Amino acid sequence: MARRNCGFVLRRVYTFVVIFCSIRLVGQTEVKGEVPQPTESPAQTFAPRASRLLPNSNVKLGVGDLVEVAVFGVPDLSAKTRISGSGDIYLPLIDYVHVADLTTDEAQAMIQKRLEDGGFVRNPHVSIFVDESISQSITLLGEVSHPGPYPATGERRLFDLISAAGGLTEKAGRAVTIERRGTPEEKIQLQISSNLAEDDKSNVDIFPGDTVFVSRAGIIYVVGDVNRPSGFLIEDNNLSVLKALALAGGSTRTSALSKTKILRQTPNGVQAIPINLKKVLYAKAPDVALVKGDILFVPGSAAKAAAYRTGEAALSLTTSVAILAVHP
Repeated sequence: MARRNCGFVLRRVYTFVVIFCSIRLVGQTEVKGEVPQPTESPAQTFAPRASRLLPNSNVKLGVGDLVEVAVFGVPDLSAKTRISGSGDIYLPLIDYVHVADLTTDEAQAMIQKRLEDGGFVRNPHVSIFVDESISQSITLLGEVSHPGPYPATGERRLFDLISAAGGLTEKAGRAVTIERRGTPEEKIQLQISSNLAEDDKSNVDIFPGDTVFVSRAGIIYVVGDVNRPSGFLIEDNNLSVLKALALAGGSTRTSALSKTKILRQTPNGVQAIPINLKKVLYAKAPDVALVKGDILFVPGSAAKAAAYRTGEAALSLTTSVAILAVHP
């Protein structure tokens, strides 16, 4: 046991001597004297490819983040490491440093102080770059193919994130809500276009810790004795009975238009709202606006009795109809 402990100590001493000597070989000014003025900034010298950097370099660090620590002029002290479960990273000479919950600027200042206080480097300049921000990933929810957290690597914009999640689902609406980390009360509301390639205005920057929610479009069903029973996706409550009937191909010759009903889900159950569609068609009664989730049931003349039911038969029809998008 004593022999193993002695070997461990000797290896630590050897590592210290090698690094210390390399520092002196780089230039005595790194340990003694004034630091020379670099022709390039430290960020330019040690920064990895820009596509891997976070949009905001001064982000808060957390457990699991992969970081690059660079000491200007002393490459032997640079390291690429992942923050441990205890929130620490290991660096040559100064051992473990607790950086979790610190910003990159705060962590840089602390490492610089420990290098200088230990007499290892005079006037050190430390840069920290975040390659993978696990602790501050971007969360994408709602109507996308693969919702969930996504790493905040590189520059992220809204449409890039949607693309990484497999795109929008067939039931996706156009309303997108972005909640910024730290300011959940300040939500950003966007209305994206059905053609994302032509909507540069809504392609905003997304930052680590953001939560993005893609809404689901409302569905209105038209079932019964119509030419094309269907479900129609609508973004806003801007579809009326006549428009919905037209989208469904109109009524048939056997439709009992005067017995038409709107089946609407309410807190007290399904409410059947009678509509005399015949009068509406002849402008003898006003058109009626539909809301998301409504079912427009047009019975046939041979099924008048079914028109007075609670709507269970009509509700079952919605499971087999086609769903179509409606763009105003």
